Amino acid sequence: MKVQTIRTRIAVTLAAFGAVLVTALIIAPVSGSTPISLGRVFDRTIPFADNPDAQVFFIARLPRVVAAALVGGSLAVAGVVFQALLRNPLATPDTLGVSSGAALGAMLAIIFRLDFAVAGLPAISLSSFVGALSALGVVYALATARRRGMSTTVLLLAGVTMTAFFSALILFAQFLADFTDAYRTVRWLMGMLDVGGYAPLLTVLPMIAVAFGMMATLPRPLDLLSLGTDAATARGVNVVRAERMALVSASLATGAAVSISGPVAFVGLIVPHLVRLMVGPDHRIVLPASGLFGATFLIVCDLVARTVLSPIELPVGIVTALIGGPFFLWLLVRSST
Repeated sequence: MKVQTIRTRIAVTLAAFGAVLVTALIIAPVSGSTPISLGRVFDRTIPFADNPDAQVFFIARLPRVVAAALVGGSLAVAGVVFQALLRNPLATPDTLGVSSGAALGAMLAIIFRLDFAVAGLPAISLSSFVGALSALGVVYALATARRRGMSTTVLLLAGVTMTAFFSALILFAQFLADFTDAYRTVRWLMGMLDVGGYAPLLTVLPMIAVAFGMMATLPRPLDLLSLGTDAATARGVNVVRAERMALVSASLATGAAVSISGPVAFVGLIVPHLVRLMVGPDHRIVLPASGLFGATFLIVCDLVARTVLSPIELPVGIVTALIGGPFFLWLLVRSST
């Protein structure tokens, strides 16, 4: 009876969050500073070259909406995993230096004006992904240097230190860059979803799929790891394997997301907590629900960024930071009472 109840809860929750996401996916591409008709978009009697509605929909808006869904979902589930792994409710995908490493990689590509693409992934996005994996490698090596397994305390401290170190390198690179390159790097660091096509999305999709596949094995270990490594070991969890799977999968999802959009703040913090408030702490529900809600959340934030000061488009990272800052302060107050 209990198994049936949890399955029913999972089905109902995912259906509800999925319906909200589908609604956002339908509304967002047809909304913006330039109104378009959905009927004209799919009117096959009008050639694509003569159909501005279809061009705006398929070239300008749909790739951006899909990018928002991928980035938001990836950052949200990464936040869930990092919070459980580090047993810290304030942990985010930025905590371990992965986002900062990605930002440094992208900045170096901009400053050195690298102009190439690999499998459809531009040099900036590729350098960003390499930077994210490099940061993960350094932090993981430090966390496993002196003991069998992984020290989450050292992992957290190393991540914070690497974030500060990479941030200093980013500022140094900006100082040395000329005005044009500095402007490009600042815009990228604000978080942008103007991907310009489907090729970058198709390139990172396998990485995100692998990360999500690894996370699918983690709900029970994450529930037990949240209680501590001793409690998890006593209940039969291979703690070393679970921690490695959690770290690699969350970092892979973060690196893939940041390579598309740049660092988008607070999604990995806000969404997991909001979802837990709605559905409870069970990771069998929280993980998939966070992915769906994170995708919806960033689609809505990007819609606001595109329309609130139309025809000017704000970086989506500004919108998420304006929402996430007050929420972060509220969370601190709530956790201290």
